[in-house]
Amino acid sequence: MMKTGETFHDRSKGKDVRTSNIVAAKAVANAVRTSLGPRGMDKLMELSNGEVLISNDGATILSKMNVLHPAAKMLVELSQSQDIEAGDGTTTVVVVAGALLEACAELLSKGIHPTAIATSFMKAAVKATQILEGIAKPVDLNDREQLISAVNTCLSSKVVCQNSDILAPIAVDSVLGVIEDRDTATNVDLRDIRMVEQMGGTIDDTELVNGLVFRKGSSKSAGGPSQIDNAKIAMIQFCLSAPKTDMDNNIVVSDYAAMDRILRDERKFLLGLCKKIKKSGANVVLIQKSILRDAYNELSLHFLAKMGILVVTDVERQDVEFICRTLGCQPVAHVDSLAKEKLGEAAHVGDVVMPGSGHKVVKFTGVKNPGKTMTVLLRGSNNLVLAEANRSIHDAQCVVRSLVKKRFLIAGGGAPEVEVSLRLKEYALGLTGMDSYCIKAFAEALEAIPYTLAENAGMKPIDTVTELRKQHSEGMNGAGINVKRNIVSNMYDLNVLQPLLVSTSAINLATETVCMILKVDDLVVVM
Repeated sequence: MMKTGETFHDRSKGKDVRTSNIVAAKAVANAVRTSLGPRGMDKLMELSNGEVLISNDGATILSKMNVLHPAAKMLVELSQSQDIEAGDGTTTVVVVAGALLEACAELLSKGIHPTAIATSFMKAAVKATQILEGIAKPVDLNDREQLISAVNTCLSSKVVCQNSDILAPIAVDSVLGVIEDRDTATNVDLRDIRMVEQMGGTIDDTELVNGLVFRKGSSKSAGGPSQIDNAKIAMIQFCLSAPKTDMDNNIVVSDYAAMDRILRDERKFLLGLCKKIKKSGANVVLIQKSILRDAYNELSLHFLAKMGILVVTDVERQDVEFICRTLGCQPVAHVDSLAKEKLGEAAHVGDVVMPGSGHKVVKFTGVKNPGKTMTVLLRGSNNLVLAEANRSIHDAQCVVRSLVKKRFLIAGGGAPEVEVSLRLKEYALGLTGMDSYCIKAFAEALEAIPYTLAENAGMKPIDTVTELRKQHSEGMNGAGINVKRNIVSNMYDLNVLQPLLVSTSAINLATETVCMILKVDDLVVVM
């Protein structure tokens, strides 16, 4: 008998918790499943701040979803892990995880222990990686055409796929431009590539700048120059305005003579600063934003304009390091430390009017670029298009980075998944006991990718997957789904290629996540 006032908390049994976790995670996987592949649907998201976002990038969709269930959150983090590791295949990894969870539910219902399933799945993932490495073809980073083919495959499923002939070469050249030595490089830091978004025009106006671009034009209020050849650039972090006291004080001026003296001293102080800048040999000045007081005023801009110095104002603090690496200059915190050796160089600096919008940007071209950096000037008709183009180019750059990390290409269009599925089934036949049964279920789950690709393209999925199995069993390991003609073709002939790292990373990360979900048998809510 329970005493009055007592409460009885029934802890959920492991079986129920596991079922709940699998159902929740599958719901997330099904949400993004329709956006897989070149014929995948786009998602329209309304964010909490009222903004609208259109994307079919798995990581973007899931990161914006308000997911409450802890197991479903694991799938959101899974897509982000794939985004960090490979950059592409963020939808694939979630669909594979969903299919594996479905396989787990069937195996659990037959009474197989979760630990046995997890162990077999990890074995299958290792074997799958070996199979993929066996069919991969080596790639040379100097072969630009092959790299562009891989990037085109990545862009084919994006909203901006019709502009891939412009964006693919930009993505390839921007990544190759920041690599020190192509033969020995093992990774690329994509922070060395700066994306500058400028509204107006179309995506076809996007260009790669071997130099630097600022989002706004130079300061024209005092009528200074707008074009400078053989530029000497100073990056200043001190303020070109009258000094202020540390505390907020007010000065009361009672007569005109004192007022004139204050203005005269201010003018003299600013003229002294501007003369020192001119004396250093600088003819282009970049002024960092200031919080404590005005970084510049009209009078200082007037003096610099009279001296023939081009001025770019409001440089963000976080951009200073990138600017200094690109131009080879050093930031100067005090006017007395401004010297000739701290200046950067560029063949030409000038305002450029953007076609289609009338906006001006400052372009630095002909830089020596000791820090190996690149800038992509993105154009688009509105913020939605710009944001999606930015994400698509980032994914495309990640594909090239994946090829730098692991220099192998495999076919796309669902071909590697069918090949792995077929070889794993053969491997499972040679095993005994639980392993054989679980690895066969793992192999069948991988067919979810070609099945979904065919389904999204409006083809008959069962017929298509059967045809793929037939061709792969006959030794044609490049056979995949040609969504343009709705038939099964050799992907190598169509140049539908993808990096090996994308597929191996997707299978390994999905398997690890599924095993983690399987091993959870209780849900403890800590309030």
